[in-house]
Amino acid sequence: MIIDSHAHIGTLPPFFDMKTEEILYSMERYGIDFSLISNIEAAENDHQGNPVPREMQKSQNEILRATIAEARRAPGKLGVLPWLKIQQELPDEEFVSLIKENRDIIYGIKIHPFHSITAPDDERMEPVYKLAAEFGLPIASHTGGNEEAMSPHLYNAAKRHPEIDFVMVHMDLGTDNSVALDLLGKLPNLYGDTTWVPIETTVEAIRRYGSKKMIFGTDNPIDGKDTLLHNKFGERSLYQKYFNELKELISPEDYENLMWKNAKKVFHI
Repeated sequence: MIIDSHAHIGTLPPFFDMKTEEILYSMERYGIDFSLISNIEAAENDHQGNPVPREMQKSQNEILRATIAEARRAPGKLGVLPWLKIQQELPDEEFVSLIKENRDIIYGIKIHPFHSITAPDDERMEPVYKLAAEFGLPIASHTGGNEEAMSPHLYNAAKRHPEIDFVMVHMDLGTDNSVALDLLGKLPNLYGDTTWVPIETTVEAIRRYGSKKMIFGTDNPIDGKDTLLHNKFGERSLYQKYFNELKELISPEDYENLMWKNAKKVFHI
């Protein structure tokens, strides 16, 4: 069994147009049993830190409704991580009602400090954490790319809120992962995610802390429907190493923990 804790749908020109059909295709082809999806249309700023044009913005509630509808199309295959906008909106009564009404397919909350330019330990995040605690939802947070998104800020939030589980998605994307790797062992409610993380980092995390601190995730289908096979240039995806070579480097029990059991526990799947 494999659970992908980090998949996407949605359109964010000029680079991203990710469809539910692509996720379902790749799940079937590459043996993924369940995927947690968030909607990239909640991104408030582009990769250069510029605000997404107003005419391209949708409300947080509209995006959540659309994401829920997509997940409902594939019962037993897709779950939802609502992506919060933070700068422009905070959860309102309608948002809370949507969670209550769809709690059966909502498994956590996604925050993106890079696209929101808001650190997880910013005081503005406290209403989000109050909501997460109320519903027993873990927080999955992008890490890496700008100061606000670096893992020490997520560590601070996790330390402040021991009642919530936090997942460091990417383990500081674009770095050697060393800071995130050190922080991983400091709190029981802080986890790592394998999205674009070399298997060497994951093996080292398992060596240091055991196999219950890392969760499999991919960013599928960010490079198209065959993201799990190759990138946009046709080069072999690092996820092929997770599917194949990693089995020779860790025990079968550790492999199962990484690839699905940890996600099942943290996200209550």
